[in-house]
Amino acid sequence: MKIAVVGKGGSGKTTTSAIVARVLARQGTAVVALDGDTNPNLGLSLGIGVEETERLVGMRQALDAAEGEHAADWDSLLDLFGSDGPDGVRFAVVSQIDNPEPGCP
Repeated sequence: MKIAVVGKGGSGKTTTSAIVARVLARQGTAVVALDGDTNPNLGLSLGIGVEETERLVGMRQALDAAEGEHAADWDSLLDLFGSDGPDGVRFAVVSQIDNPEPGCP
């Protein structure tokens, strides 16, 4: 299952996303939360913490400035640029996903 939360600024997307992610994870669902916002604060709402959220945002900014190497696949993305949050939610800050479903169609 894939869930995307969209809407105008200040409408509660980040808070809603964090609540849904943590509730699903508490129920035993494997959850990966991706923050693609230009002002990424989902890590804070998930309970990742300020330092870890800032570290992940800094990694994304370095990639956007062509100062790093992108992940080749899903597992690499989470290993290199992800963090484990409360309730078992995996979290990453992303700027773009070039190929969301690699492999044979």
